[in-house]
Amino acid sequence: MQFIDLKKQQSIIREGLDQRIADVLGHGKYIMGPEVNELEELLANFVGVKHCISCSSGTDALLIPLMARGIGPGDAVITTSFTYIATAEVIRLVGATPVFIDINPKTFNLNPELISSAVEFSKSKNLTPKAIIPVDLFGLPADYEQIELVASKYDLFIIEDAAQGFGSSINGKRAGSFGYVGATSFFPAKPLGCYGDGGAIFTDVDELAQKMISIRIHGSGTDRYDNVRLGINGRLDTLQAAILLEKMVIFQEEIFKRNEIAKYYTSNLFEHFITPVTPDGYISSWAQYSLLAKSLTERDIIIENLKLNNIPIMIYYKTPLHLQKIFSDLGYKKGDFPVSEECSGKIFSIPMHAYLDQSQQDAIIEALKSIEL
Repeated sequence: MQFIDLKKQQSIIREGLDQRIADVLGHGKYIMGPEVNELEELLANFVGVKHCISCSSGTDALLIPLMARGIGPGDAVITTSFTYIATAEVIRLVGATPVFIDINPKTFNLNPELISSAVEFSKSKNLTPKAIIPVDLFGLPADYEQIELVASKYDLFIIEDAAQGFGSSINGKRAGSFGYVGATSFFPAKPLGCYGDGGAIFTDVDELAQKMISIRIHGSGTDRYDNVRLGINGRLDTLQAAILLEKMVIFQEEIFKRNEIAKYYTSNLFEHFITPVTPDGYISSWAQYSLLAKSLTERDIIIENLKLNNIPIMIYYKTPLHLQKIFSDLGYKKGDFPVSEECSGKIFSIPMHAYLDQSQQDAIIEALKSIEL
């Protein structure tokens, strides 16, 4: 059993993939070839924004908007402590300071009620609060209605981290379109993944889009040898664009299948574990299906039993960011964000992908139910 079965997906689109790859090999434009422009147009239309700027990774998709906005030393960027390192790493890379806040225990997403206190905390540290990066964790969009209300009060630049949430939506508005900028990842295990690294940035702001396009190619101006600002080498390879174009053919169907699989899990497991919550009007892309055990000890027992049944599991995330060594200089300590810390000690994720058949799900469900706790 696979945690994410990319081989099954590939077998379905293999003919189209082969043709797409052959086309790239034929024209030989391996960097910024025509498939890159085709993909950007397709993704912009899918998300419902004016501009899509493809890039080399989900991390660069977060870094480039911070650079374009001029965020740096002395600035604070608010984000969740319960996420992957890349979200806060990029804040440090531009010289700014990450200011963490806790999460909603039901959705695992940033708690909007805590933004105001994070702003005041930033000011107490002589930092200027400039931006906020909510994360669409496990595929579920953050509470952007409340986030945008509070952010507007403090003039915070919102960067949506949709690395796990691409394909999700709130009342029909798709992930990537919230805030000023949306950023996503095409890492192979993501809901829409390529066969290497890749990412994309989304915005409706024309001037910002032009700056980000420039930064993506070494701060280029009229051409790549006219450099007008600091930039990075952040381009998406043409081969990866070609692969993503073929995957988009089946992407919406896969999101539907993931939601059906999640419903089946929940209907069979909610009496035994704390199962994920999807608020009314939200559609998750189910990058992960995560459950909460009652304790760290109980989780260890569950993991051991699942391994004996050859069922793969993952833990996202065993240590919140405020307790990571790289951020130890910020002065956070255990107990500062109790919800994130409690979830880190109890959470585990079970197989989730569009090609998980019901017999496999039944085997996972029965293995979980049979564990003596």
